[in-house]
This record gives sequence, C-alpha cells and structure tokens, in this order.
Amino acid sequence: MSADNMHLSFTAAASLRDANFTTLQEPAVNISRQLCNVGKSFTSTFLPTVYMIVFCVGLIGNCLGLRSLFRNWKRLGSINLFVLNLGVADLLYVFTLPFLVHYYAMHRHWPFGPSFCKITRFCFNLNLYGSIGFLTCISVYRYLGIVHPMEVMGRIRSQHSLCICALVWILVIAVISPDLYFDKTLPGLTNGSCFDTTTNDYISAYLHYSLVWTILGFCVPLVIILGCYGHIAIVLSRNKNVEPSLKQKCLRLVVILVVLFVVCFIPYHVLRNWNLRTRILQLQGQCKPAFGRIYISYQVSRGLASMNSAFNPLVYLITNDDFQTRVSELSQRARRSVALLTGRKGPEGLLDKSDSNEMKTLDVCEQ
Repeated sequence: MSADNMHLSFTAAASLRDANFTTLQEPAVNISRQLCNVGKSFTSTFLPTVYMIVFCVGLIGNCLGLRSLFRNWKRLGSINLFVLNLGVADLLYVFTLPFLVHYYAMHRHWPFGPSFCKITRFCFNLNLYGSIGFLTCISVYRYLGIVHPMEVMGRIRSQHSLCICALVWILVIAVISPDLYFDKTLPGLTNGSCFDTTTNDYISAYLHYSLVWTILGFCVPLVIILGCYGHIAIVLSRNKNVEPSLKQKCLRLVVILVVLFVVCFIPYHVLRNWNLRTRILQLQGQCKPAFGRIYISYQVSRGLASMNSAFNPLVYLITNDDFQTRVSELSQRARRSVALLTGRKGPEGLLDKSDSNEMKTLDVCEQ
C-alpha cells in the first residue's frame, strides 16, 4: 500500500471516529444544558410566595414592636435601642418586597429601572447584615450584663448605645456599598432581569468580593455570638442564685439566635458563594447536573434569608414585656371581633392595660 493510500485511510478513519464521537456526545451535551437550566422557573412560584408571607408577617410584627418601643421612648434601655434599629432595618427591606413579588411573578421581568433594582438589592443586604450586626450587639450587652455585671454597672448608658448603633450602620453600609458598583441589569434592556448578585461580565470579581463580605459580615459576628452565649451558658449553669426568669429569657434568646443563624444566615452565605462558583464554571464551558441542584438550593436559601425579617420580631417578645402585652391584647380583641361577627358570646370586657404597664427589660443588661 502506498503512502498516499495509507494517509487517505487514516484520514477517513479519523473522520469517521470524530463523527461517531460527536453523535454520541451530542445527547449528553443537550442533557447537561437542560440540567443546568433546571430551576429557572422555580423562583417564579417559590420566591413570590415566601416574600408575600414575609411582607405580611414582617410588616405587622415590626410595626407592633416599634410602636411599643416608641410608646415608652423615654424609658428605652440599651438593649431596646438595638432592637429598635433591628426593626428599622427590617422595615426598610419589607417595603421593597412587593416589587420583588411582581418581578418574580412576572418571570424575571423588571420594569422599574436599573437604579431601583440596585436599591432593592441594597436594602436586602442592609437588612441582612444590619440584623446580624444588631443581634451581635444584643449578645455582647447580654454577655456583659450577666458575666461582668459589677464592671459595667453604671458605665453603659443610652448615649453609648446610640453611638454603637450609628457605628453599626456605618460599618454595614461600608461593607455592602461596593455591591452598588456591580451591574444588576443587562445594558440596553428596560424590562430585563434584576440580578441579586451581578451579571456574568463581573461574576469573577463579585465572587472575591462575596467571600470577603462573608468573612467580615457573617463569620466574625458568628464567632462573637457563639463566644458570648457559650460563656453565658457556663455562668448561668454554675450560678445557683440567678433568677429562673432570667435564665428562661436568656435561653429563649439563644434559641431564637440559633434558629436565625441555622435557618436564615448560614445556608444563604454558603450557597451564595457556591452558586457564584458554578456560574463561573458554566461560563468556562462546564455543565453538570449538580449545578441545577445548587441553583435551586440557593433560591431556597434566599427565601429563608428574607425570613429573618419575620423572625426578628420574636426578639421584641424576649426583651420587651410591653410588646407581649400588646400582642395578647390584639389577640383577645381579634377573638372578640370574631365572636361578635359569628353571633357567639365573646369575652366580656377587654381592658386596655397597655397604658398602665411600664416597659420592662432585663435589668441585668441595662447597667
């Protein structure tokens, strides 16, 4: 066989092999693409439902809580100043939720312009990291009041708490402000997507920023909170003279913080960075079935993260007895109204005791 014939034979064999390889690989590529796109419609049903629940519960709960605090403005203590700022951060985010409900219900069509898109995403981050910041302050103050009561007695005043609140706002805004630099909408589109992170053009830089953001805004406060309540638990377990009511309130607050971090904060931060990484890999040509599952998990974590605005009013119940009274009164009035509408005999007389009740806080933390 001549050299030319051998060359033609090898060329034909190689062509046939490449054709077969392409034929065999094509279905796999198509399957991968379909799996990478799995869950894109998931947000159109899941997130609007969650956001509507958070809007209703968060609006009512935080308005009631702030009302009870403002009714006793002159008697606000250090802890309740942090709780008040926590409520303000929640309401700033809650007021943006109707726009996000419209956006996801309309299958990711944002008609409100790029500037307002950035504002809504900024409010979410302001609420998330503001909540973490003020919950950290509450934990530190609780720690000082229980573990070091003699050292802080008479030294921590409301003026100090106001300065700390202002410092928290400044630090949070400083950490999340770079997020405004990244594009949230595609250029030239007036009714396109409103990304919660950024477009694909900046995704690599955003991942690095997100990792720094996670360490400063989440990991550091988490370590502080764990240290504070770990030490508090040891002190309360060893001290037999501590009132049972104080132990119960501290235990309830610990439970609420554990729920907030385990349900709302930890999954969101882990999955946000993981999802950003998978987006980078997809831009590099990779596409795996796991990417679709990561995307759906991330969307679920976003809904859970927004729920902190609905869970935070529980802090009012722990730190403010007047709020507990108002909630009880509203519950009684609601039952009475239902009884009147249905013709059933309701509770006779409903005394409004809120005007005579004084706001009570944990005195051990109000030094």
